[in-house]
Amino acid sequence: MPKAAGALDGSGGQGGGQLTKEHARQPDSLWYTAKTHLLGPPLVNEQLGEQRLSNPLGLGVLSPDGISSSAYGTEEILIALLPIAGLAAFTLILPLTLVILLVMTLVVLSYREVVMVYIRPGGSYVVARENFGPRIAQICAVALLIDYVVTVAVQIAAGTAAVASAIPAIGPYKVEICVGVVLLMCYGNLRGIKEAGKAFAVPTYLFSGAVILMIVVGLIREVIGNLHPLDPTTLHGTYTIGPGTEGLVTGVMIFTLLRAFANGGASLTGIEAVSDAVGAFRPPEGRNARKVLVAEGIILGVLVAGIGWLAHITHATPRTAGYPTLLAQEAQIVFGPTVLGHTLFLLVQLATMLILYTGGNTSFNGFPFLTSYVAGDSFLPRWLLKRGHRLVFSNAIILLAVTSVALLVIKDADVNSLVPLYAIGVFTAFTMAGFGMAKYHHTRRELGWRHKFWINFAAGTLSAIVVAIFAIVKFTEGAWVVLVLFAIFVPALIRLNAEYRAETEVLETVSGEQPPPPPHYTRRVVYVFVDDFDLATLAALRYARSLRPTQVRAVHFVIDSLRAEKLREKWTRADRGVALDFIDCPDRRLTKAAIDLAEREVADPGTHVTVILPRRSYSPLLGRLLHDRTGDKIAAAVSRIPRSAATIVPYDVPGRVAVLQARQAAAKAAAAAARAGKPAEPEELRTDRGGREGMAATAQELARESDVAAAHSLPRKRVAPTKGVVAIGTVSGGKVTVEGKVRVMEIRPVERNSVLAVEINDSTGNLTAMFYGRSHIPGVICGARLRLTGSAGIRGGQPVMINPAYELLTPGEDS
Repeated sequence: MPKAAGALDGSGGQGGGQLTKEHARQPDSLWYTAKTHLLGPPLVNEQLGEQRLSNPLGLGVLSPDGISSSAYGTEEILIALLPIAGLAAFTLILPLTLVILLVMTLVVLSYREVVMVYIRPGGSYVVARENFGPRIAQICAVALLIDYVVTVAVQIAAGTAAVASAIPAIGPYKVEICVGVVLLMCYGNLRGIKEAGKAFAVPTYLFSGAVILMIVVGLIREVIGNLHPLDPTTLHGTYTIGPGTEGLVTGVMIFTLLRAFANGGASLTGIEAVSDAVGAFRPPEGRNARKVLVAEGIILGVLVAGIGWLAHITHATPRTAGYPTLLAQEAQIVFGPTVLGHTLFLLVQLATMLILYTGGNTSFNGFPFLTSYVAGDSFLPRWLLKRGHRLVFSNAIILLAVTSVALLVIKDADVNSLVPLYAIGVFTAFTMAGFGMAKYHHTRRELGWRHKFWINFAAGTLSAIVVAIFAIVKFTEGAWVVLVLFAIFVPALIRLNAEYRAETEVLETVSGEQPPPPPHYTRRVVYVFVDDFDLATLAALRYARSLRPTQVRAVHFVIDSLRAEKLREKWTRADRGVALDFIDCPDRRLTKAAIDLAEREVADPGTHVTVILPRRSYSPLLGRLLHDRTGDKIAAAVSRIPRSAATIVPYDVPGRVAVLQARQAAAKAAAAAARAGKPAEPEELRTDRGGREGMAATAQELARESDVAAAHSLPRKRVAPTKGVVAIGTVSGGKVTVEGKVRVMEIRPVERNSVLAVEINDSTGNLTAMFYGRSHIPGVICGARLRLTGSAGIRGGQPVMINPAYELLTPGEDS
């Protein structure tokens, strides 16, 4: 309310509805200034543009996550096979690769349907929500959230391993490098990196071209017979190579094959990225997205098959340190030790690093948008819906960076340790999308629905089998963590939604009803709880008076008798015009004492109690150190009492003290300037005079702060009325002309209109002028003098005019 604002900013009472020069523009905080220097100037909503992607650009921008997974999928299969199958692992990798390609084909075919039906972003989450309902869709939401976090960790760890394969000296520092890369990505995305930039498409084509060249050269060398395999038994730092004596039908071998298949499933992660950005394509969006999805699937299939075949031929063996990677060893063997060969090897590693880092960066685009969709459905906190300084979802970006960094540190940036956390989330999303699209076609039964139904049902079933395999064979390696997260977060999201829905239902019920008539209390009591006598207390008193209660009482709960006596002396000496009550609180339970006080007062049904709690505001960090939140506890407790309310009045102590000191310094400077043209005075007299003037300025400011206003308690000097103008105190009705100073301004809603209520005072009384349909009158501010002419009536014992003619005599002090 305007009058409340005036009570706090010093504009009430003494005339000054305008901001003073010191408040004309509040200085930016240190945090905001630092953020602006780091992230750049803030963007406005009109700059939230949309860029449409062509198919080649869309393939380059949206495919890094999916295509880059081929860089470590085959290696993960061999890590699972070598300890049990021995050298036979290099043969078993071929059928396992074929099975993985079959799963990939079904998933791609399923997502072809997704992008044609659901053009809006959201991918498998939207499919699950539309077909199974929002609650079941939270399984998919949690799966995707976990997937995005682990994707950052896996992609960055694998990219760093690619760099270490070319520069082994950096290997021991892989964790530090990974953390630095994640923080750099976080910083870049907070600045507003655009995924649709052409630079983000380069790694996709560079990696695909370099690896396909390696595969082609490897196949040619195999055909001509000069591609010689390694002997894994002579290599150092490899995973244990078993004897390979287990039969294919033994339990141990079956379990090993399932583990290897589960590891290889990591090659399929990221396929769903296109479905999350269908709306970014040029029209027709669905058809273009489907073309890009198929192209991505073909490229990924070629890379997985080619890398798997080269592993079979070259016997490249994974290392326990994580580097050199399987892909790096294949590139070294295929291209050879020549200068050209080494150059091509470095090109492959560079391309691998770039696409893996770019694939990790796609999560910084997908994760914030997913959290905003889920928060928009009221299953996540609504602060995830807010765009930040650079029109990005800053909170989600920071959350993703923190969790992925923690994961990298805990898992020592080891890809093999991170994979068990990876595929469960990915394949759960595949499962929900497959079954969701199957239900979609089965429900609508459009032309040709049967084969679409069976494709999606098969994709969902096979993905569910992969999830089950992962949960079983990878349980002790970290999959249990993902299962526990599902068990915690899915019910938590549903519970949060129940809270939001309950609030919404109550709000709709209240909004649909006729608002109750405003309460009429015969007595309004305002308590100002006083802990010490300071500027914050004076501001609270000022605000309490602006409420125009029946009675204002200051209260101090005594828990320290000596301190209470000092407060009594200060209060008496200051003579604020409000009595200070001392209430003994021997058990130091301030909240209970406040409740008892309020309950005793509201025992009378016609009484309403408002409790004012002054709060000294400091910087956030300093505030946490200096405040124990007792005021919040008291306010919460008092607000639960019928016919009671509590208000915390913050007061910027450092800022206000700075203003007072600046005014004191200005007063001294003005006094010095005035003396410049006068005969010289002894130095001690000038010092004494400057000090007295500065103290006088400060005292004057404190008087304005306290506002024991002449409008409330001090006797007023009567001013002789202007000719033709009657004193407000004598108005009893009829057409009259009055003059006075604007004391209070207030905008009041009336049905579908608004009324500007202006209260003026001429030392004999108060009169309220009601301007219907107005919310502002130029020049009419607190402190301005007005002449009003119109018919006056009496309402509530006070004269009132409706839409009078007005004349602005003098503006406010600061206008």
